[in-house]
Amino acid sequence: MSTTIFARAEDVENAFYEAIARADLDALMSVWADDEEVVCIHPTGQRLCGVAAIQESWRAIFSGNSSLTVRITRSVRWSGMLIAVHSVVETFYLGNEPTPHGPMLATNVFQRGANGWRLLSHHASAAAEISETMPLGERDGMPRTLH
Repeated sequence: MSTTIFARAEDVENAFYEAIARADLDALMSVWADDEEVVCIHPTGQRLCGVAAIQESWRAIFSGNSSLTVRITRSVRWSGMLIAVHSVVETFYLGNEPTPHGPMLATNVFQRGANGWRLLSHHASAAAEISETMPLGERDGMPRTLH
């Protein structure tokens, strides 16, 4: 795929969202792991497995949207030596439309291999409205009970 070596999972994530903003399919595909078991789940719920299916889905998305801007907030990250998981809130802006689309909840899973960090899985789904002033534990609308 790509010869770019990403030193951190955050670098992969940044490159992923920058490629979306530029509608750059080659750059977007370069962040994925060299593994046919990669998975992408779009907010529509369709599960795409493998590089070819993921590439074709993003090609269709880019062909229908000349400009996509994604704002990422509420990043929660877990990192290990070989795996990193990021949970983020995505807000999309299409073209010059002032009204955002979202929020979307996304989980990005990264793996570290011989060629640096790569995206292994991206799973996005629609979210309830999230208030910027609510405490993190209350933002998803679920009560919290400690056992």
